Amino acid sequence: MSTDLGMPAVGGLDLVPAADAPQKAKDYTSDQEVRWCPGCGDYAVLAAVRSFLPALSIRRENAVFISGIGCSSRFPYYLDTYGMHSIHGRAPAIATGLATSRPDLSVFVVTGDGDALSIGGNHLVHALRRNVNITILLFDNRIYGLTKGQYSPTSEVGKVTKSTPEGSVDAPFNPLALALGADATFVARVMDSDRKGLTEVLEAAARHRGASLVQIYQDCPIFNDGSFDVLRRPDDAESRVIAVRHGEPITFGTDGRWAVVRRGFGLAVAPAAEVAPEDVVVHDATDPGLAHALARLSDQDLEHVVLGVLRQVSRPTYDDLARAQVAAAVDAGGADLRALVHGGDTWTVRDGAVTTAAQP
Repeated sequence: MSTDLGMPAVGGLDLVPAADAPQKAKDYTSDQEVRWCPGCGDYAVLAAVRSFLPALSIRRENAVFISGIGCSSRFPYYLDTYGMHSIHGRAPAIATGLATSRPDLSVFVVTGDGDALSIGGNHLVHALRRNVNITILLFDNRIYGLTKGQYSPTSEVGKVTKSTPEGSVDAPFNPLALALGADATFVARVMDSDRKGLTEVLEAAARHRGASLVQIYQDCPIFNDGSFDVLRRPDDAESRVIAVRHGEPITFGTDGRWAVVRRGFGLAVAPAAEVAPEDVVVHDATDPGLAHALARLSDQDLEHVVLGVLRQVSRPTYDDLARAQVAAAVDAGGADLRALVHGGDTWTVRDGAVTTAAQP
């Protein structure tokens, strides 16, 4: 896609002309006081977003952040761009309408595990399957934070919360597996404490044309403190955190001491010294089977957690196809809108009786 400036677009965005002054993170910082709890992982995500937006030379007036309900959904207040703090679970639906009607905008959705996967689950999966050109940041702290500590759709089995005093019996969602099942064209996972990886993946998601979903492991220090500590402590992370890059063998740990290998139709982790180099899986972000297997390498136990871009492919976007369809109808001499609205069968109600009349 190109713009009227004769410059390539990033995820549907117009780029800032070279003659304009370079933008910095502070240019995207609003005058609103950031009101999250001390130690909340949301701060790190906000800082990462502010840092990569100028790197993409995105015009502030061409960026829109839409959120639902939750702690993360305060995000639009803290960016000096357009934004909407919308209603519970409906951010993907609103973003779909905006992305379809305004091709000059780049649309971001900021949501949480409760907002996106509970009341908003239906909207989320349809936005992904349609491949709407939006970037979805899914903050996952495995708890309802704003409403004070109830279990969420990603809380682990047995989780004791205010709403599950005897422990949750729900089988939780695996957000990446859900997104892959909906055939999302960009699926990734990052951690709030990994500033480099967080910024790199979010920037890649913003550059992708199509539906991008990034699951962000994010700590809630008040209601679910330490939920991802085993991924932060160096000794634990050594054998748990698996960072993947397209085209590279999947090894991890000091000096690549661990490797991901195929076991039947699935994947397993083995000491790299005990397997042949050709048996080590090479990451291919275009392989749907591999992406599913990586997403399922471990679930809530965090024994092995894959970080990075699991899947990235290209296919036509819903908004591009819809606009092309409208343009084709207009070029073919499509019906006048007024005639379309007032045409067909009409009904008239008089004195309780209903009559119909066919209109030309």
